[in-house]
Amino acid sequence: MYEPKTKETNHSVIEFIENVESPKKREDAYKLLEIFTEATGYEAKMWGTSIIGFGSYHYKYESGHEGDAPLVGFSPRKAKISLYLAPGEPKREELLEKLGKYTTGKACVYINKVADIDVNVLKELIKESVRFLQEKYPSQNE
Repeated sequence: MYEPKTKETNHSVIEFIENVESPKKREDAYKLLEIFTEATGYEAKMWGTSIIGFGSYHYKYESGHEGDAPLVGFSPRKAKISLYLAPGEPKREELLEKLGKYTTGKACVYINKVADIDVNVLKELIKESVRFLQEKYPSQNE
């Protein structure tokens, strides 16, 4: 059976941020911690070794694959900062157009620094992601 690598842990979020090598990324991580906490109302938790997540939900796909994941989160990686926002959220594309400088991957939005984006748009993206996932997985919310 598949065992997800990224699980909620009891590791310290602050300790993780303090160990981010780049002082600028560390500063941005603290800004994002404040933004995500304010936008979600959830306490930050470490997921795996490098993702700071907020809230959680239990998903189950038609394939039978299921697990738990943070509703939203971020990770200050070496190259870029990864923002974990719900893919498939209806307002996502419209809001991303107003976000600022970013790139996207399969599910992540990548930014170089917080100064490159509109923080108010990010807060809207976060709120929409949380709302979308809580509606999609209603019985599994925390």
